[in-house]
Amino acid sequence: MRNWLVLLCPCAVGVVLHLWLLLLSCPAGGPGKQHPAGLLAFFPHWKPKHYDVIVGVLSARHNEELRNVIRSTWVRHLKQHPGLSQRVLVKFIIGARGCDVPLEDREDPYSCRLLNITSPVLNQEIEAFTLPEDDTSMLSEDRIVSVHFKVLYPIVITSLGVFYNAKDVGFQRNITVKLYQAEQESFEGTIVWESQDLQGLVSKNLHKVTVNDGGGVFRITTAGEGSLPYEFTQGVEGIAGGFIYTIQEGEALLQSLQSRPERIMHHVNKLKEEDALLKDESNTYEDIVFVDVVDTYRNVPAKLLYFYRWTVESASFNVLLKTDDDCYIDLEAVFNRIKLKNLGRPNTWWGNFRLNWAVDRTGKWQELEYPSPAYPAFACGSGYVISKDIVEWLASNSERLKIYQGEDVSMGIWMAAIGPKRYQDNLWLCEKTCESGMLSSPQYSPQELTDLWRIKELCGDPCKCEES
Repeated sequence: MRNWLVLLCPCAVGVVLHLWLLLLSCPAGGPGKQHPAGLLAFFPHWKPKHYDVIVGVLSARHNEELRNVIRSTWVRHLKQHPGLSQRVLVKFIIGARGCDVPLEDREDPYSCRLLNITSPVLNQEIEAFTLPEDDTSMLSEDRIVSVHFKVLYPIVITSLGVFYNAKDVGFQRNITVKLYQAEQESFEGTIVWESQDLQGLVSKNLHKVTVNDGGGVFRITTAGEGSLPYEFTQGVEGIAGGFIYTIQEGEALLQSLQSRPERIMHHVNKLKEEDALLKDESNTYEDIVFVDVVDTYRNVPAKLLYFYRWTVESASFNVLLKTDDDCYIDLEAVFNRIKLKNLGRPNTWWGNFRLNWAVDRTGKWQELEYPSPAYPAFACGSGYVISKDIVEWLASNSERLKIYQGEDVSMGIWMAAIGPKRYQDNLWLCEKTCESGMLSSPQYSPQELTDLWRIKELCGDPCKCEES
C-alpha cells in the first residue's frame, strides 16, 4: 500500500502543476475569442473570490511611472485600510502588443497606420487633378461642388482654379473658390467651388479624374466611400477645378524614407525590451491584465471590452470602476458614496455625464462612422462606476459592439442600447482641477499625482493644506 502511495503522489503533484501552468498560460478573453474562465474551466464548483468593487485602470504600455505612482498612493492606502483591503481588486489594462511602426512613420500618433509615401515628386509644381484627354466637359446643374482632403506631409498650395468649357470663347463667369481648414493640428481641408451666377459649374465625379498625390503626401476623403460624413460635404461631392502644389522640405522627406528600414528595426528591438520589462512588472506586482490588442489610442475601446470579458470570466463582484492611469482617485470616498446613495443596485451607471456633445470629424477625436452630429450621453473618462449586470451585457455582446473613436463616447453609444439608470455626480471631474471631496480628476503627471496624495494624507484634502 505504501508503495502505491509513493507512486501516486508524484502523479497527483504533476496533474496539479499541469493545471496551474495551463491556467497561467490562458490569455485574457476578448471579442472574437472564447477562452476558458480560469479555474472554472477545470473545477466548475470552484468559486472565485468576491469583491465589492473591481477597478480597471486603462494604461499605456510605456506608462510604468504612472502605474508605480498609483501603486504607491491610493492603491497602497487601499491595501492598508482595514475595512477595504479585501473588498477591492485593482487591475491595469494594457495592450499585449505595441505598435510596430515608429511614431514618426505613422499617419497620425493615435493609430498604427504606416505613413505610406513612396517616390515623392520633388522640386516641381504638381497639378492635383488631371482630366482625361478625351474629356468633353459640359456645364452641370450643380452650383456648389466640394472636395475634402487630408495632408499627410507638408505641401504648399500655390494656386486654385476652376474647370471651364473649352468650346466657350474666353472665360466670363462669376465663380468663387474657397479653401477651408478643418483641422489645426495637421491639415484637413475642403475646397468649395460656388457659382455666383445662374449657370452651373463644369464639374466631375472624383472617380473620373486622376488624383496626383505626389507619391502619397495627401489623400482625398469621400462620403461615398464612408471616410467622410455626408454633412461635411458642401453642395455636391466632386471637383469643379483643382489646385497646384509643391512638396515642402523634400530633402528631409527623402532622408526620412531612406532611413525608415533602420528606424523600424531599432523600434522593433525597443518593443522587445518593452515586452520584457512589462513581463517583469507583471510578475512583480501581479496587477496587470494584458488584452489582445495593439496598444494605441484608437484601440482603447477594444481594450475596455476585452477587460469586461476578463472580469466576468475571472472574478465575482458587485460593481466595476473604470479610470485612467493619469487620474487621481479617492476610493474610500467612492465606497462611502455607494453606501450613502445605494449605488450598488442593478442597471446603474454612476458618473459625470456630457450631454449633446458634438461629434468631432477631424483631429484626435475624429469620428467618421457615427452618423449623428451629437453623441448620446457619456461619462467623463476620469472615472465612472457600472453595475455587474451592465458589465455582463457588455462582455456577452463584445463581439457585436462597434468600436468608435474613444472609449468614453463608445460607452455612451453602447449604453444607449440598454438605457441604464444614470446617476449624475459632478465630483467625478471632467477636467484637470482640484475640488474638495472630488472622487476623480484627470490628466496629471506622476509628480502631480504624488503631490496630491501627499497633501491628502497630511491634511485630509488634496486641494488645500494649512500646515501649522
